[in-house]
Amino acid sequence: MKAIRVHEPGELDMLKVEEVASPQMKSGHIRIGVRACGINFADILIVKGLYQEKPPLPFTPGGEVAGEVLEVAPDVKGIKPGDRVMSMIGTGGLAEEALVAADMALPIPKSVSFEAAAAFSVAYGTSHVALAHRAGLKSGETLLVHGAAGGVGLTAVEIGKLMGATVIAVASTREKLDVAKSKGADHLINSKTENLRERVKEITNGRGADVIYDPVGGASFDQSLRCIAFEGRIIVIGFASGTIPQIPANLLLVKNISVVGLYWGSYAKKRPEILMGSMHQLMTWLGEGKITPHISHAEPLSNAVEALRALEERRSTGKVVVTMGAD
Repeated sequence: MKAIRVHEPGELDMLKVEEVASPQMKSGHIRIGVRACGINFADILIVKGLYQEKPPLPFTPGGEVAGEVLEVAPDVKGIKPGDRVMSMIGTGGLAEEALVAADMALPIPKSVSFEAAAAFSVAYGTSHVALAHRAGLKSGETLLVHGAAGGVGLTAVEIGKLMGATVIAVASTREKLDVAKSKGADHLINSKTENLRERVKEITNGRGADVIYDPVGGASFDQSLRCIAFEGRIIVIGFASGTIPQIPANLLLVKNISVVGLYWGSYAKKRPEILMGSMHQLMTWLGEGKITPHISHAEPLSNAVEALRALEERRSTGKVVVTMGAD
């Protein structure tokens, strides 16, 4: 099969498509013919050797896939060849075939394309667990989303609105804010031209935001501390700015606020029931058309480096996917 391979950590330019052996079948697994792979910022960090988890070399990046079942291990029940499935796999997605743990595979609704399914799990799963489980977002609260047109930020806008929150979207351009508005954002703040604290206070009549969703870090986090409501919660999702903020603990005390971390991938091992319960709720919403992945870039496997670059250079909105064959 064809696959992108990483032989040593480095820059994206070193990635090439290679002919490699198909993954060997294992107990409890299924083999799928990958039709689409969702790209995440974590994939870039893994390629560069900067992610918290480092797979053994050589490896194929790509952590979420959608495709058709080709083969099923003898001990797997309820899944058969030809089924359309989606799954999180950690690594191995940028390939024509992938081995998937059967208990992590979910059926793709008939109305949903392979590309949309591949763009779904990580971004929506991250935001739903963050907002519903970690932050306890309630209907009627105000949710502020940094990086609101990005892969996870845009899903936080969409899910927050679905959960009954008033959503404030923060992004760096008018075009990105327009994308956030299309997903239900009630208020828009341009991070390049507007004062975040002043605008949030204005929007909330001086109260501040109840929940702040931050995949950016750096200055965005520092500003969040200055526009959060009493007993507010800041959810730390990641550090797309490249700067990990230092938290002044005295502000947490004085303002009675919480800073809550979310590493979504750890739920697969630590609390799989939380992850899968969230995914089933999300799949229900997806099948009902209440949430819809936004894909700004779709590239074939031969051009996977361009897909990764679009994400790295922040040219994308919503999700980026790599496709293997026509849908």
